[in-house]
Amino acid sequence: MNPEIKVTADGSHTLYVPSLNEHYHSHFGAITESKHIFIDAGLASLSGDTVSILEVGFGTGLNALLTAIHAGEYKTRISYTTLEKYPLDPSIVRQLNYGLLAGRKGQQLFDAIHDAPWGTLVNITEWFSLNKTITDLTTEDPRGLFDLIYYDAFGPDKQPDMWTIEVMRKIAAVSRPGTVLVTYSAKGKLKRILRELGFKVTLLPGPPGKRVITRAVKQ
Repeated sequence: MNPEIKVTADGSHTLYVPSLNEHYHSHFGAITESKHIFIDAGLASLSGDTVSILEVGFGTGLNALLTAIHAGEYKTRISYTTLEKYPLDPSIVRQLNYGLLAGRKGQQLFDAIHDAPWGTLVNITEWFSLNKTITDLTTEDPRGLFDLIYYDAFGPDKQPDMWTIEVMRKIAAVSRPGTVLVTYSAKGKLKRILRELGFKVTLLPGPPGKRVITRAVKQ
């Protein structure tokens, strides 16, 4: 997709895809956005000392990095499965500054996440295990049961096939009662689909530049 590296308002990088006219993250702050939606509204809202996470859209690995940091800080054992159709070229990943901005050993952790082989469960740290899978969610089904879903595909207007009821039914199938789904999208169609599939949908305040985000809990 030949993405271009851009600097966002909080100093962290994002990628811009000219063919889609789409950024991977908000230009108001990539780290700020990911932490607000996926960590604060998602992971931090769960109780318990073990969490199983499914991420749709590995992308730059930013969500995985922030989650691994959280796991170590709060001594939470996290099993993290991430799905990606188009892995980034390593030459682009090496230019991203998330590791440098992530504090002590941030770069080491970011490198370990990206160096982990695809299709294999890898213990990145004592608290964080990672399984990166190259797949197309529109044609293949995820496996397992998860406590938390990070839904981070490109937006419904750019990648509509990732936001259909057929795809969301696959997400519902790997969600147990109480599973939380968080995503930046707050489209009316998405909310209706999630309710139809048995989720209780709540709108939460969004990060800078976005009014609201979606948090849904499987009933």
